[in-house]
Amino acid sequence: MAISLKKGQKVDLTKTNPGLKEVLIGLGWDTNKYDGGKDFDLDSSVFLLGANGKVASDDDFVFYGNLKHKSGSVEHMGDNLTGAGEGDDEQIKIDLSKVPAEVEKIDFTVTIYEAEERKQNFGQVENAFIRVVNSATNEELIRYDLGEDFSIETAVVIGELYRNKGEWKFNAIGSGFSGGLAALGRNYDVNV
Repeated sequence: MAISLKKGQKVDLTKTNPGLKEVLIGLGWDTNKYDGGKDFDLDSSVFLLGANGKVASDDDFVFYGNLKHKSGSVEHMGDNLTGAGEGDDEQIKIDLSKVPAEVEKIDFTVTIYEAEERKQNFGQVENAFIRVVNSATNEELIRYDLGEDFSIETAVVIGELYRNKGEWKFNAIGSGFSGGLAALGRNYDVNV
């Protein structure tokens, strides 16, 4: 049975699941019916961060344009252009044993592609979630349903894996940003 989190909650991942090596991060969402005339394209991205909360280089940014981290620890499974259907809209594979030692946090974000041009924001998105699945058993370990009511935000940091005393934990963040991917990139020191 998965642990269901609320915003700001933190939970052990590897301590309560000994031997856990590979996880699948599933992200999903639905868009409200609206008459803007343009399709929604939400994109998940991953930032591998040092203790300072910043990337060491642009290579530590994994997204639809850079699907695999050079260490092999993080692999984005590809861009879903429509978000149609049930379940995960985008997935990311994480091999915890391959995460470089200098990486303290792995942040998972979702942005709206061309949000300003299309006049779209997270106020038009519902049922957003992130889940952590044990890749070996396909068991859902953690789930965070984003219940927050966003209005003008075009990017959201949904959650993060982080190291704590040699163990991995998960933090349900749910923090919104205006300015889309460019604003997120600046926050993490990535040249977007």
